[in-house]
Amino acid sequence: MKTDREKAVLGVDLGGTNIRVGKVVNNSIVKTVSKKLPEDKDTNANSVINTIINVISEIIDDDIVGIGIGIPSVLDRKNGIIYDVQNIPSWKEVHLKDILEKQFKKTVFINNDANCFAIGERVFGKGQKYENFVGLAIGTGIGGGIINNGSLLKDVNCGSGEFGEMKYLDARYEDYCSSLFFQNKHNTDGFALYNMAMSGNLKALEIFKTFGAHLGNMVKTVLFALDPEAIIIGGSIAESRIFFEDSMWNEIRNFTYPKSIDRLTIEYSDLGNNAQILGAAALYIDGVKLTIPKIL
Repeated sequence: MKTDREKAVLGVDLGGTNIRVGKVVNNSIVKTVSKKLPEDKDTNANSVINTIINVISEIIDDDIVGIGIGIPSVLDRKNGIIYDVQNIPSWKEVHLKDILEKQFKKTVFINNDANCFAIGERVFGKGQKYENFVGLAIGTGIGGGIINNGSLLKDVNCGSGEFGEMKYLDARYEDYCSSLFFQNKHNTDGFALYNMAMSGNLKALEIFKTFGAHLGNMVKTVLFALDPEAIIIGGSIAESRIFFEDSMWNEIRNFTYPKSIDRLTIEYSDLGNNAQILGAAALYIDGVKLTIPKIL
């Protein structure tokens, strides 16, 4: 009989244009398969479902005990029903959990991609040290996931933690605390701005400083709502933290309750490009409370 350490889980990362599936064993991805979604994904829901089945079929084997899937949308978490995926317009209502469990005879857990980031950190990353934290994935947009008492917050529609959608100034936090800020306010992108800042460009450094202040304000909103022991930031924007971290903390230190700031830890994910696959696999691990050795 295999020990928990030897059991394998599939993590499925469904994006708007690609699907990636990884076999996760003992905290590591040992094999991956990826494929572009079909060209008719906007009009043919079944072609996307069939692509998912085909990709999983390429990698699944007898070692696999379960499947976790991250979806860029809200959904009925309990029943695995996905609604209105913006990047896959044909998916208005897809009973994906039932479809895949009948196909593969494995238990399937589904959640949105932001929650996958958070539970991935809890099971495999910096979040192993914390029972209550918020994961913020910051890139083109902002996704948030909430870990409560060591597990994902069991909300109804997987929509909690979407701090980026909260109103801020003349728009939303997402417009000021993600790459949208660089694109829409300064007509550039985060990568180009990072390279400029690395060369000492004063304008780029000032933009990052302003960005950090906006991000600090969003962190304060998170604190008012949840008062977590930690916030873990991931996504592409985290690579630029040397340019915005000081101004972010300068804003956070203005928080109404100073003791909360004294006890707050902000960390940055080191899971890299594997974060979404590991996070999807962690859905199953968290869902059935499978024991995985922690690396502290």
